[in-house]
Amino acid sequence: MTTPITPDLVRGALDLVRTDRGLLPQRLPARARAQVPDEQTAMAVAQPSGVRLVLRTAATQLELDVVRTTNSYPGVPPRPDGVYDALVDGVLVERATASGGDVLEIDLATGARTLRRGPVGTVRFRHLPPGEKHLEVWLPHTEITTLVALRADAPVAPVPPEPAHDEDDDGGRPRRRTWVHHGSSISHGSGADSPSTTWPALAAALGGVELVNLGFGGSALLDPFTARAVRDTSADLVSLKVGINVVNGDVMRRRAFGPALHGFLDTVREGHPDAPLVVVTALACPVHEDVPGPSAPVMTDGGVRFAATGDPADVAAGRLSLRATREVVTEVVRARQGDDPHLHLLDGLELYGLADAEEHPLPDDLHPDATTHRLVAERFARWAFAAGAPFAVR
Repeated sequence: MTTPITPDLVRGALDLVRTDRGLLPQRLPARARAQVPDEQTAMAVAQPSGVRLVLRTAATQLELDVVRTTNSYPGVPPRPDGVYDALVDGVLVERATASGGDVLEIDLATGARTLRRGPVGTVRFRHLPPGEKHLEVWLPHTEITTLVALRADAPVAPVPPEPAHDEDDDGGRPRRRTWVHHGSSISHGSGADSPSTTWPALAAALGGVELVNLGFGGSALLDPFTARAVRDTSADLVSLKVGINVVNGDVMRRRAFGPALHGFLDTVREGHPDAPLVVVTALACPVHEDVPGPSAPVMTDGGVRFAATGDPADVAAGRLSLRATREVVTEVVRARQGDDPHLHLLDGLELYGLADAEEHPLPDDLHPDATTHRLVAERFARWAFAAGAPFAVR
């Protein structure tokens, strides 16, 4: 039987756009997307990291028709197909991929883009456990995904909305809190095995919270439109991981970075004045620790690696290395904490430090692998969700 894909079946998206082919999840609202200045950010926003269908059903078989958009880079080995994760009552039970779809060819040297349209594909889950269950289908974090049709061998219903902040659900259990996180490609999920195993998704599962992932590859740049989106999104917990994109995009100097972070936090606090707010400095990235950006792709026999192209001598004149961003972020947060008792600072080196980079090196010198995503998630969960920690239940 076919079930219409309606907004009440989708979580983790801030907008759902009706297109001529289906329903397109977007991770920024329309007003913010109208202010996005570049194709990289627009693509990251449209890739549904953390977006999932959430259903109640007794189905053992489910099909989802989609139009995926994959990226192709001339001269670079193709990326693996995006993965769809099916979780039952929070446990991964099946994975699948889709065929067909559009292909966006991107020339890494010139930035030129060519879109080739392709057919609708179908994702099939054939071995879901029997009985009524809470089913989540996580969409690929690496592929723009248009939702076309949903079919199952039993009725499908949306999961009722969470109770209000001061209420329990019908079973007397406390409401699951919502965590809104903003960060870079690492938060987006680059290098993770699948959408439910990005470090924010894993940390959310460990913390027992609902995730809204606003990690945008290449685009954690303290943009005001992103700050307003965080401000206007319902949240109990908020975090911001900042530093690497400012460096590898070479978009700011020290003079602008501090005030921009202040402004971002001011805007977030307009919507979430008392929510626990964690600011995370950059994880270790050896090529950029003391060398400013921009980063540049370097073609190798194994694919693409990234190199820092700036001059370390320019840091003294205000150009930003990762080490410099950590200094500025620490200064800004410490300056605000006297008036903001719910503001917290987490040194990203506690999540992934230089010693970790020796044991678990970044495969392309910029992004972690799947093992490191799990490492970061476990460390973040211990730091944030343990008893007495910033995100602990009060």
